[in-house]
Order: sequence, then C-alpha cells, then structure tokens
Amino acid sequence: MPAISTIVKASLLLLLLPSLLRSQTAESAAVRRALSGECDAAAGDLMREFEKGSRLAGLALAQCKIAAKQFDAAGPVVAQLERAFPSDPDVLYAVANYHMKAWNDAIYRMYQKAPSSYRVDQLSAEVFETQGKYTEAIAEYRKALSKNPKAINLHYKLGRALLQQSHDPAGLELARKEFEAELGLNPSDAVAEYQVAQILGTQGRKTDAAAHYERAAKLRPDFPEALIAVAKVRSEAKQYADAVVLLERAVRLQPRGEIAHYNLMMAYRNAGRTADAQREKAELDKLQKSPEGEFTDFLKRLGEKPPQ
Repeated sequence: MPAISTIVKASLLLLLLPSLLRSQTAESAAVRRALSGECDAAAGDLMREFEKGSRLAGLALAQCKIAAKQFDAAGPVVAQLERAFPSDPDVLYAVANYHMKAWNDAIYRMYQKAPSSYRVDQLSAEVFETQGKYTEAIAEYRKALSKNPKAINLHYKLGRALLQQSHDPAGLELARKEFEAELGLNPSDAVAEYQVAQILGTQGRKTDAAAHYERAAKLRPDFPEALIAVAKVRSEAKQYADAVVLLERAVRLQPRGEIAHYNLMMAYRNAGRTADAQREKAELDKLQKSPEGEFTDFLKRLGEKPPQ
C-alpha cells in the first residue's frame, strides 16, 4: 500500500498540474515540497504564502489537509480560496473534492459507529432515491420510521418517495397520509402543507386544498408556488386585486418563473390592467426562449420535480 506522502503527492499533482502549466513563474519551494509529499514540513510556509494571496499555495495546503483527512483544518482554507477565487476551476475542483471527501469520511464513520441507527436507514433511502430505486427507498424510510417515528422530515421524505414511485389514486392517498403525519410532528412545514394541497386538488377536494395552500403561504411568505396557488384561488373567486398582489410578490421572488409571469399576466388582464398585462406578456415571451424552462428556483433547491 503506498505511503500517505505518495498518495498526497499523486493527488496534488493531479490537482495542481493545470495551474503549474498555466503559471508564468515557477512554483515556490513550499509548493515543491508539498508536491514531493512533504506536507507537514511545508505547511507553515504554504499558509504564509496563502495569506499573502498565493492561490497555488492555498490549493496545495488544502489538498494536503484533505489527503490527510484533516477536514477541520481544510475547511477554512477551502472557504477562503472560494471567497478569493470564486470562478477559478481549480479552486472549485478543490471545493468539490473537499466536500466529497468529508462526506465520504462522515458516512464511513456513521456506518462504523452507529450501524443500527435510523439515520443509516435514512441515508440508505436517500441514496436509493437518487438512483430512482423508489421501492427500495420507501422500504428504508419505513425502517427508519419504525426506529424513530417522531423524527422530523422522515414522513415528508417517505411521502415524496411514494409520489415519485406512483401518481395513481392509492399512491396519492398513501403520500398524503405521510405529509399529514409530518405536519402532525411539525405544523410549521410549509412544503408539507403544499404537498397535501396538491394531492387534495388532484383528488377533487378543492375547498380543502385551498385551505392548505393558504396555510402554506402564511407559513412561508417567500414560497412562490404557494403564493401562485393562493392567487389562483383568489382569481377563481374574482378577487383579482388580491391575486395581483400575491403574484407580484411571486414574480419578485421568482423573476424567471414562467408560471408566475403567466398567472400575473392573466390577473392583470382580468383586473382590466391591459398595459400591465401586455408588459407581462413581453416578459413571458423572453423567458420562453430560455433553455431553463419553468423549473423554479425553490423546487431546484429541493431537488424535486415541479408539482403536477
């Protein structure tokens, strides 16, 4: 098995070679020592050079700490590199490498030290979910819940996996029960409220759905999907002025959201504000040329598909 210095040297060369090739001047003695695997000897000089603004020294220092699994020490270096060089591809690679290695190390320790915990089952479920193996994910979420039925967010995750597996009536009903169970544990969960509303709407229970949309928007005034849903309820009741206020807020929160702009255009038209409706139509035409489509920033952060 190669010595740790050899491993560090190999990983450093892979990381730093592009920078060295682009550099107009030779690397410092400290960086050369790090490239030779002498990270401990070079650490002090690397830090001093990095504090003076040397990107290469920072990269070498970060990689030395990462390779030695000194993640607490690597974190501040990586964070400082990212602040100083936010668009640099080598720096971004180092950032990704740090997070990946730290994640893998934490997962290994969790499986080693708490193999029977509900968190291990939850993690397994999340991995299956990212792979599209929803049956396996559902089974793991249920195992986690059997060990800790009061864990916050587990019922929500199970409900989401059930929705991803199937949108048939039985699947929707099972998912709704899980979202409602989540609300029983955490009544302030606006996204669970929204999911319940979506399912109730699909089931034809519009009045019940509207109440949940209202609560979601009240819990999270910065939740554009909930604002749009409540605005639609207002528009159906011909309360166009109220709908416009909600949709204008949704557009401010989600300036590239096609659905928000479309609904605001319609609300302006219904309120008799023709010029404003035409302006929104022009904005919508611009957005529809974008490859981004209508995926919203909020749902991107959740890693979910748009609600059906």
